[in-house]
Amino acid sequence: MRIEERYAHILDWFRQHMPSAESELRYDNPYQLLVAVILSAQCTDKRVNMTTPALFDRFPTPQHMAEADPEEIYPYIKSISYPNNKAKNLSGMARMLVSEFGGQVPSDIDRLQRLPGVGRKTANVVAIVAFHQSAMPVDTHVFRVSDRLGLTTGAKTPLQTEMQLTARIPAEDLPAAHHWLILHGRYVCTARKPHCEACGLKPWCRYFARSEAKSSRPQRQSQ
Repeated sequence: MRIEERYAHILDWFRQHMPSAESELRYDNPYQLLVAVILSAQCTDKRVNMTTPALFDRFPTPQHMAEADPEEIYPYIKSISYPNNKAKNLSGMARMLVSEFGGQVPSDIDRLQRLPGVGRKTANVVAIVAFHQSAMPVDTHVFRVSDRLGLTTGAKTPLQTEMQLTARIPAEDLPAAHHWLILHGRYVCTARKPHCEACGLKPWCRYFARSEAKSSRPQRQSQ
């Protein structure tokens, strides 16, 4: 199957079956989204959503969080993975927002990456979710699902995956495509054992085709 055909069929399937895919993080504004995405690194969205209400109640704006030391933030996020490091990042992020960006979350990906705790993936998530820009954040789900489906070939890093996906997915589809791939990886194409029997993408999936070919090979009989 040609790569163009694979992309066309897979994207069309997602458009039909996940027309309203969106982030599962709960937030009310770009500041809350930025905080939630920083906390979500190596942590589930469910756990983050359980943690952020009290955090946002105590620190409702970047200005409030900028006035807090990491030690003041820590008790509100101690159930999150790596709470000490994330408390430091949140404090530093808020202070930079106030001192350099007037308390406003920047929409530019390069400027976002200047903030403590914000790497390329986090910056891309904020850009597409809060500001509706065309970008492709690559987390573990996107990285895995893209490779299994055959949307990427030989990608060894998140950046390589991002470059291959953005080269072939129409710009207007990129924000949705990010969520399509994440949700598919979270609930169907899971890491340890993908649920191929329940997957509507089987006809165009490279992983499934290879698995079927392998299982159909005649087994050698022992002498």
